[in-house]
Amino acid sequence: MHKALLPEGWVRPKGYANGIAATGRFVFTAGVIGWNSKEEFEHTDFASQFRQVLINTVAILAEAEAQPEHIVRMTCYVTSKQAYLESLPDVGAAWREILGRTFPCMAVVEVSALIEDAALLEIETTAVVPNS
Repeated sequence: MHKALLPEGWVRPKGYANGIAATGRFVFTAGVIGWNSKEEFEHTDFASQFRQVLINTVAILAEAEAQPEHIVRMTCYVTSKQAYLESLPDVGAAWREILGRTFPCMAVVEVSALIEDAALLEIETTAVVPNS
């Protein structure tokens, strides 16, 4: 069970939750980047790598029988805040296509570099699968 936390009088956040209360089995991903299953980058633009990160994340979660609606937290590390902001329409479209109406707690942090030089972003995800 998941419950979004919105303190009284606060403006509703757009595309994320301020907090989530959840009970169940926890599933975590490592930092996931935008390469394919062969560890090859097919795309060099932010939006396409973001889309691939979401696809990869869903595949990893599926191994634990977790679905996108079980995602409660994501931390996104980007190498360019500007690239992220400029890609928001395409990022939003990929989000809706792959994750649907999932709005976890999120943080986006600009970093100077990632371990894989070709990676433009990396996302860590926490999901909570309700107890049966």
